Amino acid sequence: MLTRIFASLCLTLLLAPSAMAEGTNIAFGGPKADTTLPVEINADALSISQADGMAVFSGNVMVTQGVMKLSANEMRVQYAADKKGIEKLFASGKVLLVNATDAAEAEQAVYTIASGQVEMSGNVLLTQGQATMAAQKLVIDLKTGTGRLDGRVTTTFVPGKN
Repeated sequence: MLTRIFASLCLTLLLAPSAMAEGTNIAFGGPKADTTLPVEINADALSISQADGMAVFSGNVMVTQGVMKLSANEMRVQYAADKKGIEKLFASGKVLLVNATDAAEAEQAVYTIASGQVEMSGNVLLTQGQATMAAQKLVIDLKTGTGRLDGRVTTTFVPGKN
């Protein structure tokens, strides 16, 4: 009997880290975002490098695409190879992503326009109503309105209010 309990405990301890590594799936932002809408960027300053196809927006940067808003201290824009569109946005410093009813904060984020995926990292804090979730990484699919928290996930909620 003791051997069976010990074996069960060992199996639980072995499986626990892999279950934690799987992350936590969540809904994000209410209605799905339309990633085909125009992307508008506002900032205090802009510098462009034709050589590497990058533009850097700095100071009070605000990106708007439909109901999605992404703000940061600095935003690097990587243009597509054909130079006819934006491929990725790299946000750093006090990053805030707001989509309809939800908001997420992080130290940095990468938004891949074509896929509609936003990967946020560094002290991520997700707020949904009165509930909050914290982790080291949050990957959001704006097209499906879903997300995934990875790393040590901490959730705080108010019973009966969420």
